[in-house]
This record gives sequence, structure tokens and C-alpha cells, in this order.
Amino acid sequence: MRYAGNAIWFVFGGAVTALIWLIGGTVFALSIVGIPLSRSAFEIAKMSAFPFGKDVVHIRELDNKGLTATTAVTGTVGFIFNIIWALTFGVVLFLVHLIAGIFNCLTIIGIPFGLQSFKLAGIALWPVGRRVVSVELARAARETNAAEKLAAYRGA
Repeated sequence: MRYAGNAIWFVFGGAVTALIWLIGGTVFALSIVGIPLSRSAFEIAKMSAFPFGKDVVHIRELDNKGLTATTAVTGTVGFIFNIIWALTFGVVLFLVHLIAGIFNCLTIIGIPFGLQSFKLAGIALWPVGRRVVSVELARAARETNAAEKLAAYRGA
């Protein structure tokens, strides 16, 4: 299903949305200051082209430092870059994915594609600090973090 879904997705709009992500990332890469934005945009472009079998996780879910860690990726600098992104390409990409998701969900066959569009719309406004990984890796990271939080609540 992943291969067929990704092939259909790419032909019927995934290439266009991935191109928008790549254009946004390239624009920000031209300025040295915008490199964190370009890194995130290129990460999300991979998912925008072929979303089936992939998920987006926060970098802190992968490196096991916790969501409270303050670094250039997720701290104040990341917050500022996410605001800049949201005010430029983020709103456009959010609307593109939202409209595509609504149109896809109008038919029963299009519902899986609509769900992928909504997933991409959710990250379109706030991409800095996110990584595209396989669904299996995202599930394993979330389960590990949940087990650690549960152990902390139990006092173990």
C-alpha cells in the first residue's frame, strides 16, 4: 500500500507541494541566517513528496533529551524561526495542504490521501525541530518516551 499510495500521491499533487517546500527551503538557504529553516523545509519536502509510511516527530523525541531541553533547534531561536516560517511560506503551505485534504476527503477513495494532507498541514506552520522518520521509528521513539515518563510517575 505504501508504494502505491506514494506513487498516486506524487502524481496527483505531491510533486507540487514538495516543490513548494523546496522553493521555501532554498529561499531561506540563500541567507546564512535561514539555514535552520531550510533544513526543516527539506526534511518536510521528503514527506510531502512521499508521505505514506513516514511520520514527523520532534527532534527531542528522537534524541531522548526531553521536550524541555533548550537548544538552538527547539529553544528561543527555533521559536523565532518558526514564527518567520509561519508568516512567509507556512501559511501558504498550510492552506494548500488543508484545501487538498478537504477535496481528497470528499470521496471514499481519497480519504487516506486527505489524512496525509491534514498531517502535512499540521506541520506546515511549525517545521523547525521536526524530523521525518519511518512510522516504525516514530512509534518506537514514542513508546520509549512514554515508558520513561510512566516510570518517572511511578517513582522508579
